[in-house]
Amino acid sequence: MLSSIPAASGRILISEPFMMDPNFKRSVILLTEYSEAGAMGFILNHPGEFLLGDILPDVSYSELPVFIGGPVANNTLHFIHRCPEKIDGGIDIGEGLFWGGDFETVKQLITSYQLKEDEIRFFTGYSGWTPEQLDNEIKEDSWIVANRIKPETIFNGNEENLWREAVIGLGQRYAHIANFPENPELN
Repeated sequence: MLSSIPAASGRILISEPFMMDPNFKRSVILLTEYSEAGAMGFILNHPGEFLLGDILPDVSYSELPVFIGGPVANNTLHFIHRCPEKIDGGIDIGEGLFWGGDFETVKQLITSYQLKEDEIRFFTGYSGWTPEQLDNEIKEDSWIVANRIKPETIFNGNEENLWREAVIGLGQRYAHIANFPENPELN
């Protein structure tokens, strides 16, 4: 159970293969916060339809993709990165990953082409759970909890295969579900 895992931020949630909620179908979520108040994270493998320049027209480099972080507050913009030497104020969530930071600096770095796609990822909205909700979903086998994910895996641009790679990374006990069809009726 997640509550027994110290330092829960930075953990990965992998949706079970037949989750019916379309918001979380075959999702890999980076958990950024977990406490008695609830939990929060970002879906790593659901690209959105917008680029950063579509959302922030004052940022001249518009080619950075924006991902759907989850169904909560989808009118908000968030980011994770792996370059604390460039962006002050981020929250260390482990494995060299940071959540947030000085947004004005981020905009300047993007405009001056000093941030690359393999250093930062943007999200609209987030995934959130009320107190005990996530623990209950884990007990119901809606989620598989993984210890960590390598930053290279997050920023490698291979979102389409991320869920499968994450499941296989759990080891032999789970590897077989990586090949389950998305629709079990097609099996």
